[in-house]
Amino acid sequence: MAKERLDKVLGNYGLGSRSDVKKEIYQGCVTVNGQIIKDPGFKVSLDDVIVYYEEVLERKEFYYFMMNKAPDCITATEDPKEKTVMDYLSSRHQNMNLFPVGRLDKETEGLLLFTTDGTLAHYYTSPKHFVEKEYYAEISDEVTVDDIKQFEHGIVLDDGYKTLPARLAIPNPGNPKVVTVWLKEGKYRQIRRMFQSLGKEVLYLKRVKMGNLVLDPNLTLGSYRELTPEEETLLKLR
Repeated sequence: MAKERLDKVLGNYGLGSRSDVKKEIYQGCVTVNGQIIKDPGFKVSLDDVIVYYEEVLERKEFYYFMMNKAPDCITATEDPKEKTVMDYLSSRHQNMNLFPVGRLDKETEGLLLFTTDGTLAHYYTSPKHFVEKEYYAEISDEVTVDDIKQFEHGIVLDDGYKTLPARLAIPNPGNPKVVTVWLKEGKYRQIRRMFQSLGKEVLYLKRVKMGNLVLDPNLTLGSYRELTPEEETLLKLR
């Protein structure tokens, strides 16, 4: 990775605006490899040890977080009227240039990935790659074997679009209103519209998996955390 300006690195780490971190650099609050650096334009690499006040910065080329999205916000970086998923991030993480990967409808809960890695985000959202997402859903009426077959063949939505083949399963035969859905595309409100085409309504929807990444069951609604190294590896498996 090419060297970057010290003020840019501190800003991307979420320590404040570029002007804020410049002031702190001028004041001698930052050391690089044990030396006080007062030049905001000083170039640093990932191998350099940067200390901000007394905090050693654990730097990475890219950052990855998972959130258990709450149903009271939209998936957007900003909106003049609606609460967004970004409002759940701490001010420090909001300053790290994180952005959500893909989209969940406002009413939908579950796994939402945040990153600074544009290449990975493109892979997960591009229709060319068919990354599978898994959902838990509660339906208004009993799901039938015929419904499962229709999902397998693709369903014509209200706008005439026919979806790609999708998988639908009933984990507990004794409760055919609770299902698991697997999709390899992500049209607007797709699962809700697929069931609507079958004369049924989705009452509750939660994404639990994207590719190889599984939602941490310990995350409460609206909470988030950085991925573990093992999860990062799973995320990048193709």
